[in-house]
Amino acid sequence: MASGTDQRRVAAGLGLSLALLTLATYLPVLAHGFIRFDDPLYVTRNPHVQAGLSWEGIAWAFSANVASNWHPLTLLSHMLDCELFGMDPLGHHLTSLLLHTASVVLLFEALRRMTGCAWRSAVVAALFAVHPTHVESVAWIAERKDVLSGFFWMLTLLAWVCYVRQPSPKRYAAVVLALAAGLLSKPMVVTLPFVLLLLDVWPLRRKIRVKEKLPLFALAAASCVATVIAQSGAIGLASRFPLRLRLANAVLSYVSYLGKTVLPTRLAVFYPMPGEFPDWKVAGAVLLLAVLTVLAWKAGRYFTVGWLWFLGTLVPVIGIVQVGGQGMADRYTYLPTIGLFLIAAWGLPRRARWIVPGVVLALAIDTRLQLRHWEDSESLFQHAAAVTERNFIAHLNLAQIYAERGERGPALEHFRTTLEIRPGMWQAQASLGNTLRRWGRPDKALPHLRNAVRLRPHDPRLRRALAEAQAEARRMSE
Repeated sequence: MASGTDQRRVAAGLGLSLALLTLATYLPVLAHGFIRFDDPLYVTRNPHVQAGLSWEGIAWAFSANVASNWHPLTLLSHMLDCELFGMDPLGHHLTSLLLHTASVVLLFEALRRMTGCAWRSAVVAALFAVHPTHVESVAWIAERKDVLSGFFWMLTLLAWVCYVRQPSPKRYAAVVLALAAGLLSKPMVVTLPFVLLLLDVWPLRRKIRVKEKLPLFALAAASCVATVIAQSGAIGLASRFPLRLRLANAVLSYVSYLGKTVLPTRLAVFYPMPGEFPDWKVAGAVLLLAVLTVLAWKAGRYFTVGWLWFLGTLVPVIGIVQVGGQGMADRYTYLPTIGLFLIAAWGLPRRARWIVPGVVLALAIDTRLQLRHWEDSESLFQHAAAVTERNFIAHLNLAQIYAERGERGPALEHFRTTLEIRPGMWQAQASLGNTLRRWGRPDKALPHLRNAVRLRPHDPRLRRALAEAQAEARRMSE
C-alpha cells in the first residue's frame, strides 16, 4: 500500500514538473499577436468564428470547409475563444498553450500506466513538451487543430490503457468518443488505430487484436472519406507535382524530419516544394530508411514500435497525395516524433540518465529562441526567407507587409523576387497589381492584373479589380 502511494506521489510530482516545464518554456507566446498567414482564415477575417458560439455557428462549423479542411471541433474551439476573449490574441494563445500542456501530462500518464516506468515516460513527455519543431503547432493560432487533436490523441491513449487493463463497454465507448473527437479536430488522427496495434506489441505485450479495433478503423475510414472530399480542390491544385517528384519528396522528407528531430535547425513556417531532386540524394535516403528499418526490426520491440510509429503517423502528410505547395512542414511532426522519443528514452542506459536534464534544457532554450521568430509576421517571414531557398510564400508576405506600411522600395523588391520564383502565382500578380493601384499607378498595375485574370479566369474579384484599374487608367472601352 505504501509502495503504491509512493508511486502515485512520484507520478504526481513528475506530472506537475512537466506542466511547469511546458508553461515556463512557452510563456513568451502569450505576448504574441495574430499573424497574417492562415490566422485570417480561421479567426481574424472569419465572421462566423468572430461571432462566437451560437446554434447557427455550431451548424456552420459542422458544414464549413476552411482552408480545404473539415474539422468542426477546431472551429468550435476558435469560436469559444472569441466568445471568451474577443479578438485579444493573448486568450487564443493561452488556449493553445494549455492544450499542449495537458497533452504533455496525458502522454506521461498514459505511457506510465502502459510501461510501469515513470522516469522513462517522463523523458518522452519532456521531449514532446519542449522540442523546437513543435513551436509551429503551439505558437501559431491557425494550428489549433494540432494541439486540439493532440490532446484527444493522448486522451485516447489513456482511455485505451484503461480499457486494456479492465475491458468493459463503457471504457471502450470512452476510447471511441476520444478518437472521434480527435478526428473532428484534425484528420491526421486517422493513424491512431494503427498506433494502438503497435502498442499491443509493446509495451502492452498482448496478442495483436485487429477485431477489437475494427470500429476504430471504421471511424478512421469515414474521416478519410470526409477529408478527401474537403481537400479535393487543394489536391487538384497540387496535381502540377508529378508522382515521381512527390515520391522523391516523401522519401527525403522522412530523412529531413529525422534530421530536424535530432538537430532542430533552420526551421521555417513554409518549406517550398523543390522543382527536382538529384537521383543520388533520393537513392541515399531510400537506403538510409531501409537500413534504419532493418536495424529497428532487430533492435527490440520498443525500437520497432517507435520507428513504425514515426513512419506510419507521417503517412497522411508525407506528400504522396499532395495538398498545397509545401514540401514539408514542422507541424506535421507534432505526433510522429513521439515514436522517436520512445526510442531515445527506452534506449538510454540507466547510467546515462544524467544527460537528460541537459538535453531537455538545451531544447527548451532552442524553443525559446525559435519562439522569437513568431512574435509577428515580419519576423516570421524574414526568418523563413533567410533559412530556406526560393521561398515565394515568405517573399510575398514580406512584400504585402511592407506595402501596407508604405515602404515602397522593400515591397517592390520582394514582389519582384516572388514573381521571379513563381511567375505563374496569381496571388502575387493580383497583390502587386492592387498595390500599384493603391499607389496611384493603375497603368503599371494593368499587366499584373491581366496576368492574374489569365491565370484564374473565373474569379469575379480579379475581373472587377482589372475593370476598376482600366477605368482608373481611363481605358473605358477595355
